[in-house]
Amino acid sequence: MLEKIKSEASAAIEVAADLKALDDIRVKYLGKKGEITAVLRGMGALSAEERPIVGALANTVREEIEALITGKNEALAAKAMEEKMASEKIDVTISSKRAVQGKLHPLSQVLSEIKDIFIGMGFSIADGPDVELDYYNFEALNIPKNHPARDTQDTFYINDNVVLRTQTSPVQVRVMEKQKPPIRVIAPGRVYRSDAVDATHSPLFHQIEGLVVDKGITMGDLKGTLETFVKALYGEDAKVRFRPHHFPFTEPSAEVDVSCFVCGGEGCRVCKGEGWIEILGAGMVHPKVLSGCGIDPEEYSGFAFGLGLERVAMRRYDIDDLRLFFENDLKFLKQF
Repeated sequence: MLEKIKSEASAAIEVAADLKALDDIRVKYLGKKGEITAVLRGMGALSAEERPIVGALANTVREEIEALITGKNEALAAKAMEEKMASEKIDVTISSKRAVQGKLHPLSQVLSEIKDIFIGMGFSIADGPDVELDYYNFEALNIPKNHPARDTQDTFYINDNVVLRTQTSPVQVRVMEKQKPPIRVIAPGRVYRSDAVDATHSPLFHQIEGLVVDKGITMGDLKGTLETFVKALYGEDAKVRFRPHHFPFTEPSAEVDVSCFVCGGEGCRVCKGEGWIEILGAGMVHPKVLSGCGIDPEEYSGFAFGLGLERVAMRRYDIDDLRLFFENDLKFLKQF
């Protein structure tokens, strides 16, 4: 009987198609209710001479069936792994999906162009801290405490003497303190003012300010520099207009307009029918600012100017809402 069990088990193990079928065979022959166990339980009916012989043969058959199951299990496991590797293999020769390449933000594009224009005229780039001392942001620029000009530049105060800068003009002061003339720099960067957010205002925006200090610098040098800049930015047909104005840190001061690049000066919706668009403020550096930085105003003179990056970009791309620059809407950004 044991030989018959061994023969049947061997045949079943040989044709087992998977691990589950193999486990069913193990239970059938070797389990608690299996056929080998049933033989061993029936040994009580045997004579004393037959029990050792049948017991030894049953154990031998059990061990042989277990060995066959182990071998088949390893073969089935190896086959399953081969099938899995074949179905999950990766063809490394197939081209991968191309990574989406980003591009510069429209503000960065315009800033880069403006930098290139001024670097081409011999200017260098200067930088300074966003968190600034009240002295550099106001007092060194001829705006003492309680000066009315502070009302138009309400900013965020860290404490009584530390503010988030309202302009990049403090960079000019720091340059003049460390570097003696000749000086020719632009200072781009973030600035902060306590403005409510709307289509034309933001508590954070960007400015680009310029400074030239040397012997014999005149208003004519300022006008020529800005005309060169405007023509490079808006085209050779662009015209520049200076209007008298007041800034505490320049004297004389001017607002600078450019002929409308949409209508050419005839008047349209963009320029509100005036034919001109204001783009920046400028003027000759105030003697008090020069002397406060250790530069003799009797020997040296200079000019300064400042423009808003967002304003230039809005006019460049005909954008009517400042908030679009900061909302990170890909539909908007992909246009540039």
